[in-house]
Amino acid sequence: MSIHLQGKTALVTGASKGIGRAIALKLAAAGAQVAVNYHKSEEEAKSVVQAIEQSGGKALLVRADVTKLDQIDKMVEQVEEAFGKIDILVNNAGHMIRRMANAEMSEELYEQVMDLNLKSTVFVCKRVMAGMIARRSGTIINMASVAAHTGGGGGSSVYAASKAAVIAYSKGLAKELAPRGIRVNVVSPGFIGNTDFHATVSTAEGRAKAVAAVPLGRQGEPEDVAGVVLFLASDLAAYLTGETIEINGGSFMR
Repeated sequence: MSIHLQGKTALVTGASKGIGRAIALKLAAAGAQVAVNYHKSEEEAKSVVQAIEQSGGKALLVRADVTKLDQIDKMVEQVEEAFGKIDILVNNAGHMIRRMANAEMSEELYEQVMDLNLKSTVFVCKRVMAGMIARRSGTIINMASVAAHTGGGGGSSVYAASKAAVIAYSKGLAKELAPRGIRVNVVSPGFIGNTDFHATVSTAEGRAKAVAAVPLGRQGEPEDVAGVVLFLASDLAAYLTGETIEINGGSFMR
C-alpha cells in the first residue's frame, strides 16, 4: 500500500541534512510540495530541492534561523505565498550543540539549547497553526529524542530537558488543537547514525556502545525516522494525536 500526499504542502525545518533531508525527500516522494528550511547549510539544502525537482516534485528553499521570531514569520509567509497553505509541519530543527557537565553549564549554552529545541518548536507551531485553524485541518510533527526519557548521555542534561519539554508541550498543543481538526504528534529517535548530530557530539566509542545496545542489531538511519513521519503525516494516522512514537530499534521501550 502506498501513501499519497498529493495536494498537500509540507514545511520541514532543518531539512538540509540527515533526518531533515530524509523527511523532506520522503514527503516529496509521496506527492507533497515541500518547503526545505535551512539556516547555514545552503548548498546542502539546495541539493535537497534539486533532488525533489529532479524526481518531478515541487520544492521551495527557505532560509530562516528558527530561534528568531521575525525570521519564522518571514519563512511562513514565503511558503504560504508560494504554495498557498501549509498542511504538514515537521519541526525537525534542533541540536545538542555541545556537551557540557551541569557543574559547568553556562547561561549562554543553556539558552542556545533551549531556544533551538523548544522555543523554535513553540513559535513555528504558533505561526503555522493560524492557517491550519482557519482551514480546520493540518498535522504537526515535532521532534524529540530518547534522551527526553533517559536524561541522555554525559553532558546532555539540558538537551534532554529541552526534548522532554517538547513532548509535554506537544501533548498540551494536541489537546488545544484537536477540536479544530489538527493533529499533533512527536517522533522520538534513538541512535540514528549517518548524521552530523552524532558526528559532532558523540565519540566513535560512544557510537559503537550505543549500537551494541540496540536489540535490532543495527544503528538507525534517517530513513527510519522519515518513514514514521510519513505515516503520521498521512490519513493512516487520522485518529492519532498527542502521541510520541519511539524510533530506537528497541533500545528503549516504554
